[in-house]
Amino acid sequence: MTGSMMDEPVIEAAPAKINLALHVTGRRADGYHSLEMLVAFAEVGDELEAAPARKDSLSITGPFAAALGNSEGNLVLRALAAFRARWPEALPDGLAITLRKNLPVAAGLGGGSADAAAALRLFATMSSEAIAFADLFALATTLGADVPMCLHSRPAEVRGIGEIVLPLKHFPACHVVLVNPLVPVVTAEAFRKLERRDNPGLPAIADPLMRPAQLGLWLGETRNDLEAPALAIAPIVGELIEHLAGVDGCILARMSGSGATVFGLFGSSNQAHQAAHDLRERWPDFWVAAAPLIGIS
Repeated sequence: MTGSMMDEPVIEAAPAKINLALHVTGRRADGYHSLEMLVAFAEVGDELEAAPARKDSLSITGPFAAALGNSEGNLVLRALAAFRARWPEALPDGLAITLRKNLPVAAGLGGGSADAAAALRLFATMSSEAIAFADLFALATTLGADVPMCLHSRPAEVRGIGEIVLPLKHFPACHVVLVNPLVPVVTAEAFRKLERRDNPGLPAIADPLMRPAQLGLWLGETRNDLEAPALAIAPIVGELIEHLAGVDGCILARMSGSGATVFGLFGSSNQAHQAAHDLRERWPDFWVAAAPLIGIS
């Protein structure tokens, strides 16, 4: 990644992470769970902006600013501290950072990890020296299990605790509807409620994966192993999955990550937007979004 020192504000998107499939395949000696996942990212998310300043600061705005805990906000500042430690002369002496929090918190959409990854990309853009993606990725692995995959923000098979990211060579043009009942589900709590931790892994991914229907067929052979524990915490998740699964054009309905966001996968933008419109009418107090999935660039 190359960049240059600049005085103008720099903006970087933090796309929502969607766990299309999430298999918990074991528990390691260090307490972390071994996972096999297919992840994609939607063209909806948080946004970061930074400009040179006298000192470092972080302000949080947006519809979910008030709900953001210090730990997520601090992940952006942790990314900044880690970047400065690795490349001490690359950035201005101070950065005024604004995080616009558009996504609900503790929603199974990547949250603070996506924000930290976006921060790393933003700092690399602002850097006075060229930053290799491999070096940025190595730094991302020190910030959290989801940060490396969020640094890519492209469709990928992910293994281990999240540090093995295998970007897909092909991915169909798809759209998602996201709905969150604004009931937070703490990831650690969902893992704690797991009945089994030694589940089967992902089936082999079709190559090339080119059509939405083909993706839907493959996903039909997969699971989200955190869905059942999340249902115990937020039963509304089951109702949302059932509703979306019955919507015209929905290829698959499933919970993302540890919840409580539910996604519906569509091949048609019109059908996705119609489904989102109907969800807003039925559950006006819930957070609803429709967006394309980010493809292969």
